[in-house]
Amino acid sequence: MLTIKNLSVTLGEKSLLKNISFDVPAGARVLLRGANGSGKTTLAQTIAGNPEYNIVGALAHPAQSLIVQGPGGNAPDQMAAFQPPLQNPSIIFDGRDITNEPAATRALLGLFLGAQNVPEIPGLSVMSFLRHSLIAHRHFQAGKELSSGEFFQKLKVARERLNIPESWLTRSVNVGFSGGERKRLMFLRMILTQPKFAILDEPDSGADAEAQKLFADVIKEMNVTPVTSHQSPVTFLIISHQEKFTELFSPTAEIVLKNGEIVV
Repeated sequence: MLTIKNLSVTLGEKSLLKNISFDVPAGARVLLRGANGSGKTTLAQTIAGNPEYNIVGALAHPAQSLIVQGPGGNAPDQMAAFQPPLQNPSIIFDGRDITNEPAATRALLGLFLGAQNVPEIPGLSVMSFLRHSLIAHRHFQAGKELSSGEFFQKLKVARERLNIPESWLTRSVNVGFSGGERKRLMFLRMILTQPKFAILDEPDSGADAEAQKLFADVIKEMNVTPVTSHQSPVTFLIISHQEKFTELFSPTAEIVLKNGEIVV
């Protein structure tokens, strides 16, 4: 589902990621962990196409590589490293090279980023934001229009699954929402758009124990059961520091970063 090869990333003059390679198979729930500043958010943002991060060529030393275990495996496992020949860095998503694709295209292809810090958008209601997002995905992926009736039905089901009050829909996106509420809105957008691959950067941050249990349940539901017959289970790459939340969503594999490199 996702293959990263020889990925080195800089921000300005600072090197943040160094020759990283790994594969995430379809249907996996992968935990990405490491200390603060280890490169987790940089990796998430780079995969999603944030233009602030610059992908550079492979560094002088051999690339580290990690193949993570698929969903049928046992406990999270780190597998043996190998040293492939140096080559151009690439991000392959669902068989397509998206290394140079803009963030919007990656999102429409089915790559979802639930960022750790989300911006406020005054004047744009949650309802309008979600509707435009879902319309864009439907048109890009199926070439079809989304009827108002279908949108409102999908929204009702997703909203009720996340215990989101209807009154939230008329408020501006993320304006006046607490950290935990913003995470509920992020999960609402994810349920509605049904991505192929979801990167969640600390979805447990700011959420109480009840919300964390809810989020973990939704992750496992989306990872196992497609919403419709033509959809596949969602593959996840999840950043978290909290052991309790990690236990709740039960990762099938893990990747550990330290100082911008994979720990093997």
